[in-house]
Amino acid sequence: MQDPCLPREFLSALKPRVPEMLAVLQQFVNAESPSLEKAAADHCCGIIAEEWWRRDARVERMEQKHRGDHLRAIYAPDKSQPVGQLTVLGHYDTVYSTGALAKMPFRISGGKAYGPGTFDMKAGIVQALFALQALQQTKLALRKRIVFLWTSDEEIGSQSSRKLIETEARRSDAVFVLEPSFGPRGLLKTARKGVGEAELIVHGRASHAGLAPEQGINAVFELAAQLTRIEKWNDPRRGVSINADIVEGGTRTNVIAERARAVLDLRALKASDMRTLEHRLHALRPVHKGARLDITGGFDRPPLERKVSARLFERAKSLARQMSLRLGECTVGGGSDGNFTGALGIPTLDGLGAVGDGAHSSHEHVFIKTMPARAALLATLLATS
Repeated sequence: MQDPCLPREFLSALKPRVPEMLAVLQQFVNAESPSLEKAAADHCCGIIAEEWWRRDARVERMEQKHRGDHLRAIYAPDKSQPVGQLTVLGHYDTVYSTGALAKMPFRISGGKAYGPGTFDMKAGIVQALFALQALQQTKLALRKRIVFLWTSDEEIGSQSSRKLIETEARRSDAVFVLEPSFGPRGLLKTARKGVGEAELIVHGRASHAGLAPEQGINAVFELAAQLTRIEKWNDPRRGVSINADIVEGGTRTNVIAERARAVLDLRALKASDMRTLEHRLHALRPVHKGARLDITGGFDRPPLERKVSARLFERAKSLARQMSLRLGECTVGGGSDGNFTGALGIPTLDGLGAVGDGAHSSHEHVFIKTMPARAALLATLLATS
């Protein structure tokens, strides 16, 4: 299905729907959904579910004990045996605690819609909703089942949703991630660094710093030596970074430090570099005689490598041209749930959501005029995959 008029047809149908898009976006944003507040997240989940029910999707709400419920909305073709599946992936949780709306209420100003979670990533969910509606109105004979999966814990590591995400990805021919785009040009994210966290604890021996310093083993000195070694592993050219962002140790100035600790942020663009970095960390040995190291952790989001995104991006760029849009790509250091699907080898295209700025900040916003085109692009990708 490669009708060159299809992207323009979707765009023409969606442009007049901007007021409806904004009304739904306001509804979603006003339903605050902090990752760590289950009651609030569940309330938002119910509001989002209602909108998908209204679009005749089959909605399944997966209850969680400690986090907000996950939501799966399924739209299947009329055929009893659909050929394949496409997954549209995103999250409705935000980094803002309940009450943030009082300081940063939903508002529209200067062609932008502001509010907590507008950009990351409730506008993306709205765009997917109207993409589905456009598909339904054109009455296209879709060959594949479409699963829209909205999770509640992406902002805190996706611990309760990762298995669900990977299960749907394995059933899918492609995954389209509605995380926000990058920059004012709305670049798609064709590669993301893998992300991890490690903890390095040094055990030394306490002693009086004045009377018997030679009897002590200074854990802070040992930690400093290890961090000096680790710093040299950074390789910006390869996209490898390791940073000590929490460091603590010792108890008093006149006591040789018995214990010291560092928490490390790990990033890598390639799975091979991720594995190398983990191996080097866990192979560390003490520099000072008698010191002991405990090293835990590693990568919890593998990299999204460009090779799993390249073909989908080229198709998206071609479809965008048919709407007179120029679509670009970028590599970013932050992870998303697309990292999980890409690591399975499933073709994954990320950053298809809103165009805007200010994620996780008081000026978070989306550019309103871009919403119909982004929805039309998604609808065309789903119709032609």
